[in-house]
Amino acid sequence: MFWAFVPSEASLKKAVIEDLTALPDNSVWIDLVNPTAAEDKAVERLAGIAIPTREDMQEIEISSRLYMENGARYMTATLMCHSDTDMPRTTAVTFILGDHRLVTVRYDLPKPFALVEAKLARSCTPSITGEMVLMELLDAVIDRCADILERCGAEIDQVSHDIFEPESERHGHAKQYSQILISIGRKGDLTSKVRESLVSIGRVVTFLSAVVEGVKWSKDMREQLKTMQRDVASLTDHASYLSSKITFVLDAMLGVVNLEQNNIIKLFSVMAVVLMPPTLIASVYGMNFKVMPELEWVHGYPMALVMMLIAAIVPYWIFKFKKWL
Repeated sequence: MFWAFVPSEASLKKAVIEDLTALPDNSVWIDLVNPTAAEDKAVERLAGIAIPTREDMQEIEISSRLYMENGARYMTATLMCHSDTDMPRTTAVTFILGDHRLVTVRYDLPKPFALVEAKLARSCTPSITGEMVLMELLDAVIDRCADILERCGAEIDQVSHDIFEPESERHGHAKQYSQILISIGRKGDLTSKVRESLVSIGRVVTFLSAVVEGVKWSKDMREQLKTMQRDVASLTDHASYLSSKITFVLDAMLGVVNLEQNNIIKLFSVMAVVLMPPTLIASVYGMNFKVMPELEWVHGYPMALVMMLIAAIVPYWIFKFKKWL
């Protein structure tokens, strides 16, 4: 399906196209979502451009993602989807800019599209063009990536606090290390996807900056492109910083788990050493030799118990004195 957006007074009116032969000639933005072959051909007839297939959009080489054809600029970027869920993913979106009209092709529902659609439906200049809509979309995508990174950074700080919380706060509840490890893994996956999206958007902005030299774009739009380049660069650096922090938190988490395991093993080792002398005494007097004078002793049983108790306390006291426990 697809929609055509046409200027209407001070807003952008959304028109759902059912008759493929009745596309508005004054549309400035045509948004194709999971388009069929017939819808692709209808848009191609209107805009005079070729619509890339889904397979073409999955190409990763730069020459297949950023190029010019018949006066139109083709830009394919990787955008975030479902970042608020436990299963975030990326999707390829193609922006086609030609003759002051923007055509977008997508097979998912990135949130920036809905935000820009609502914004332009509320207010926009009557002389809006496809270039302006493209700038709004790119700006919304960059803002969305910034929001995701901010949220991810706050959640990583919380995970770090859970790992390094004071020893006094750990008593009374079992630490869910498996849940913390899963959370760290999800944050790492989300951060890597955001960084992939930022790199892709950065290439689109750089491509636009290069081709805009020969196009009569307004000074404000040129400045906006430069601002976007700076924002993308800073957000990419921040995403790299978060990736390093996630790696540090993961290493710290594994270190804490190893310490906990070592403490448990040490406890079993100490208990084995403490119980070894009493076991030896009990073993000696458990032998069935005929000549054992202590067996006839009236106080032999309580004395053996006292000996076993002393043999257990003395090693434990030595370990405590040497601070091995």
